[in-house]
Amino acid sequence: MTATVANISSLNEFLKLGYIDESPAWEYINREAIQKPMGGGKHSLLQKRLVAAIDAPVSDYEAFPELRCTCGNRSIVPDVGVIATAQIPLDESGDIISSGINFAPAWVIEILSHNQSQTKVTGNILHCIKHGTQLGWLIDPSEHSILVYQPNNLPELLTETDRLTVLAGMNLILTIEEVFCWLQRKK
Repeated sequence: MTATVANISSLNEFLKLGYIDESPAWEYINREAIQKPMGGGKHSLLQKRLVAAIDAPVSDYEAFPELRCTCGNRSIVPDVGVIATAQIPLDESGDIISSGINFAPAWVIEILSHNQSQTKVTGNILHCIKHGTQLGWLIDPSEHSILVYQPNNLPELLTETDRLTVLAGMNLILTIEEVFCWLQRKK
């Protein structure tokens, strides 16, 4: 079940709420505070493996699980946000700031949970693309498919041996089959 607090008057009011980063995190969408559902085992394993796969090759990007992204009067917490290393916000001592980012990440990955609205998750991906995101994935573990979103293109449904689109300049090759094999336990 998803918790919702209606009629938060502004994004600034939402960001001042003390509980929004408790697990599971809260998002601000259309003047409502909405708590994300818990993902479960498949969700967690896919998230963990995706972050590791994206961070493994040397590139100008870094993957962050559950990083708050605030832009365009919306504050969301994608399952994985990939941002350019040069854009990682640092404090005066050179440490990464803990409050998230105030821009759309280069790449947004959402993993659909069993009780999550595909429409709301798709809306978050499209919102990010409208505000500068270059690539979005919506992973559906129950269908073993991934919808790929890019600016100025129709969404692309990938399955089985289809090769996944990644950010330009990344040395990462993944197929749908490889991603969903991560869910299988070897005996």
